Amino acid sequence: MQTANGKVLLITNQNPQTQLFVNYIHEKLKISINVLSPYEDIQELEKNPTIILLDADHINEKIMQEWYSQLAEEENYKVAAFNLKDEDHAISLLSFLHLSGIFYRTDALDLICKGLESIFEDNLWMSRSLMTRIIEFLRKQQFNSYRPACGLTQREMEILNLLGSGFSNLEISESLFVSENTVKSHLYNIFKKIDVNNRIQAANWARQNLGAPPPLAALQKKKLNSIKLQERSV
Repeated sequence: MQTANGKVLLITNQNPQTQLFVNYIHEKLKISINVLSPYEDIQELEKNPTIILLDADHINEKIMQEWYSQLAEEENYKVAAFNLKDEDHAISLLSFLHLSGIFYRTDALDLICKGLESIFEDNLWMSRSLMTRIIEFLRKQQFNSYRPACGLTQREMEILNLLGSGFSNLEISESLFVSENTVKSHLYNIFKKIDVNNRIQAANWARQNLGAPPPLAALQKKKLNSIKLQERSV
């Protein structure tokens, strides 16, 4: 990526503060920066290097994942998030999004500009302490990939991964080619084994203990929905 030809797409709600931010980035980096609503779609993919900047103050995790899944396979796009509360917030997002940059609410505008320039140069923009925590997370993920966790079977771990990506019971059943009743039975056993009471607790447990890869699952879900759409149109 090169800054001179680069572009930033800021995904947030438009307001006067947003416009001030846009004007500053444009003047400082001399690049094009556009604002899109979290619920808009990219009408045409950019040929130039582009950073998708997700505003954590206005976008929930589900919408962030949807934006990421649209662009995960596009070489010209990098995804970053800003207005994060703290490092724990960053770790939570990085457990299911492969982000190229992390910016906090307390970051000065000059620092954000420096970070965007670094991302355009194909670098990651994250603090040393955050990178250390990511490495430890990946080590745990690798370790857990070679041993059952809490007595979970391979099928139960697959279901947990899909659950952590926002799949419904029906979507899990269609993805794994099993009945919905089978999925419910597996979830009942999973909840008992990992000592949780609901789907949200189970998804959080999976992210912390299994290093589940929701971005890949999200793409799978997107393809699954596409198949359903084609079936309806037949």
